[in-house]
Amino acid sequence: MASGSNSTHLSVLERAEAHFPDQKRLVQRLFHVDEAFHSMCEDLATAAEALAHIERLPAALQEVRRQEYAGLVDALLVEMEEALAQSKVVMLRPPDTEPRSP
Repeated sequence: MASGSNSTHLSVLERAEAHFPDQKRLVQRLFHVDEAFHSMCEDLATAAEALAHIERLPAALQEVRRQEYAGLVDALLVEMEEALAQSKVVMLRPPDTEPRSP
């Protein structure tokens, strides 16, 4: 969604937060530090905005586009959920297998 949109529309970050309310702080952090996650948020906002305005399309295209954008929103949400889960994974170093010298 363009940054010049009026204030009645949800921001890109607010849209992402709305889908993951229990992980709001993590969404905010990834939005600001992870370029790929930020891009997913922008794509989600764009697809959701298009979905919200399907009725502006010719009637013959509305259902096809509704399915297309709804599928895109669903796929982005799955991808974002995976990114959120992955960001919580703590990588542990395996213990040293060689004995230490005294």
